[in-house]
Amino acid sequence: MIQKTRNAPPRAVAMLEALRGLGYSTAAALADIVDNSISAGASEVSIEFTWDGAHSRVLVIDNGRGMSDAELESAMRLGDKNPLAAREAHDLGRFGMGLKTASFSQCRRLTVASNQNGFQSCLRWDLTELAANPDGGWLLYEGPAEGSQPFIDGFAGKASGTVVLWELLDRIVTPGYGPDDFLSLIEDIEAHLAMVFHRLIQGPRPKLRLVINGRAIDPWDPFMVGHPAKPWNSPIAKNATVDGLVEVECHVLPHKDKLSDDEWKKCAGPNGWTAQQGFYIYRNERLLVAGGWLGLGPSRAWNREEAHRLARIRLDIPNTADAAWKIDIRKSTARPPVSLRPWLTRLAEDTRERARKVFAYRGYPTPSQTGTPLEQAWRVEQTQTGTRYRIDEKHPAVSAVIDAAGTNLPLVKAMLRVIQETVPVQRIWLDTAENKETPRTAFAGEPPEAIMGVLRTIYSDMVGRRGMSPELAMRALLSTEPFQNFPALIANLSAADAFTSE
Repeated sequence: MIQKTRNAPPRAVAMLEALRGLGYSTAAALADIVDNSISAGASEVSIEFTWDGAHSRVLVIDNGRGMSDAELESAMRLGDKNPLAAREAHDLGRFGMGLKTASFSQCRRLTVASNQNGFQSCLRWDLTELAANPDGGWLLYEGPAEGSQPFIDGFAGKASGTVVLWELLDRIVTPGYGPDDFLSLIEDIEAHLAMVFHRLIQGPRPKLRLVINGRAIDPWDPFMVGHPAKPWNSPIAKNATVDGLVEVECHVLPHKDKLSDDEWKKCAGPNGWTAQQGFYIYRNERLLVAGGWLGLGPSRAWNREEAHRLARIRLDIPNTADAAWKIDIRKSTARPPVSLRPWLTRLAEDTRERARKVFAYRGYPTPSQTGTPLEQAWRVEQTQTGTRYRIDEKHPAVSAVIDAAGTNLPLVKAMLRVIQETVPVQRIWLDTAENKETPRTAFAGEPPEAIMGVLRTIYSDMVGRRGMSPELAMRALLSTEPFQNFPALIANLSAADAFTSE
């Protein structure tokens, strides 16, 4: 039996207009254009924004190897490459659609000119002209639009490279949109590109120079590599899959108390501390997903929570794993394969717990100066009925009062019990959630004189009543919360302090 078929090609205007709704932000669309430049071997990409009201435009120029006329036509054709076909190891593309879909999401006219071996080709899509001739089919126009030649004239003398011109920015310059909005957009784009390409543009010998309106973009490193206050990062964990090697490196960032105001603001990232926690997925050092927990969790999917905002995990996948990770056309979402989920969950659980402890203790407790276990004032008890918080009676300040209480011991014990049973846990939780910050503790913001007064009192008890030597008492204070954070004040204690109390 002969199967009857019909040829049903999509209508050009309807299809192109539909592709405009894929959901690109302007920053994500430009990142896709930069991807093409990197895949073409460019070492520099320059993006120029020109405000001119409804005639505003964006120009992207690279110094890559350029394209022949046939290669440019292929690049401008929709669906010319099969996403299942093998790609070169360095290729950042997959679907062969990014140039067109990213551009159409922002503008109605896309012009691309490319130089190779001294020869220039130029083609353009013009949705407005196609709409005026809906039955004309899939028409690519040769050369720039009338009046647009000057915008690419400066590129004509280059031996190789490509220029992408966006005009008729109807998805950007909407009614009421002004020059201040355009400047804000440029700032957002710079922040996004600084994050997405940070591994390519950072270091003494960067692989890429990325420029906006003549100014080089500084990289934004989500992991604060090399910062002296960073409490922890893991060794690189590797997992060999059928789609290639996957590498993971876990990081816990410093608490706010360990950073300057400028550092804290910068390290928050484009979307803020809470939104930027979680996994950062890279392919060929290009960031695909910036934060989030990928639907992982031992019983239910984790959410982004304040307590885990210091946890960030670098995850590298090969470009052969796109299908396994379900990378979408905008390179903005990914889902780990089922076979990797338990491994990734274990790594993330450990990182989240470490980050939670740093957050809960406002960056403390820091290791003691002596290397001995830290004496903490509070201990946590896990019982069948829940979590309880107890004052540790072995803490030097607490034990000194208990030992000296004499006949008042029952009264002291009663006071400690009342404090334990009235810890305002719910109020602390609400204040933390509302203020996005844990309450100040560990003498934060207190003048040295106030801290020194407490130190002298405890030091006097250690040397006077307990008979410890001054050296041993000072070593004990260096291992006692929160005094381990004030080694300089402890070093200033003198023999006279052992017999005075303020």
